[in-house]
Amino acid sequence: MKFCSLYSGSSGNSLFISNNNSKLLIDAGLSGVKIQNALKAIGENPNEISGILVTHEHSDHIHGLGVLSRRFGIPIYANEDTWDAMIGDLGKIAPYNIKTFDFENTLVLGDFEIKAFKTSHDAVASAGFCINNGKKRLGIATDSGIVTTKMMESLPGCDLVVLESNHDPSMLEAGRYPFYLKQRIKSDFGHLSNEIAGNMALALVEAGTEQLVLAHLSEENNYPLLAYETTARILTGAGVKLEKDVTLTVAKRSSVSEIIEL
Repeated sequence: MKFCSLYSGSSGNSLFISNNNSKLLIDAGLSGVKIQNALKAIGENPNEISGILVTHEHSDHIHGLGVLSRRFGIPIYANEDTWDAMIGDLGKIAPYNIKTFDFENTLVLGDFEIKAFKTSHDAVASAGFCINNGKKRLGIATDSGIVTTKMMESLPGCDLVVLESNHDPSMLEAGRYPFYLKQRIKSDFGHLSNEIAGNMALALVEAGTEQLVLAHLSEENNYPLLAYETTARILTGAGVKLEKDVTLTVAKRSSVSEIIEL
């Protein structure tokens, strides 16, 4: 299995996963052209994308969704509530490219078995995913104000986890965001802080996760080194050895990150 973060952050998100002939995107939150160029940068052809999985309907996750589906005939997979919330923003989508998943059943898509789980975000039905190719498991958990019971049930045992590390609480409080937006971000339906992400990371490493990618960093209220150092401090403080017990990286905001082979 191959994984690459194409873009990650509050300005737009898209992740790439492949296994043999099965190739997926998770979200398409930037323009179609930017995502095409990102795929080209890692040697991938958008015509070969098997489907796009959607976490939720916010624009930083669906901005280029309609364009990519129309341009390359790519099926879009979302739960029914998310489809209802986003369909008016996508433009015309071919009926045969409108696909659904639910939180109870496993979606089989090419080489992948995909199980969605609920996150806690101010969207109609935000989702994370565990993706299994029969040998390795990859988990994706972004856009959640808290670590939910479903996250804790779903993610342990994944070989690689993409985990939100959105903001530093002190930077958020001192920053220029209006009060209502600060309250939203730190609420149970907002985004995970660096500290919460670090504690979640420790639980995952103790359950066998060997690679962690910190993702969806705020441009205003975080920076990559701070997110990395917060989680690294929590891990090493518990006796975890970086690069031996776990590889820890931070997804880039505006360009492709390193390709990870599982």
